[in-house]
Amino acid sequence: MTPEFVTAFAQEAIKTTILVSLPILVIGLVVGLAVSIFQAVTQINEMTLTFVPKILAIFLGLVLFGGWMMELMVRFTVNTIEQIPNYIR
Repeated sequence: MTPEFVTAFAQEAIKTTILVSLPILVIGLVVGLAVSIFQAVTQINEMTLTFVPKILAIFLGLVLFGGWMMELMVRFTVNTIEQIPNYIR
């Protein structure tokens, strides 16, 4: 294995990780920001108010983006397994 190969493989793994996690992180960020603004405007300081909307939004995000996320992970895994003969050279 050459240093270029290891660098390319690590780059592809990081890119896949970012692409898979990005939709859920963005949804959590947007909902968290909206709840924080709502709490600041209404001066409600209920701790559970931050968790329930985030959990529901992230669950909805997983339902919407789950297929795409799984396809991306499966494609990366299949590509990695198919390339094993090239890795051991």
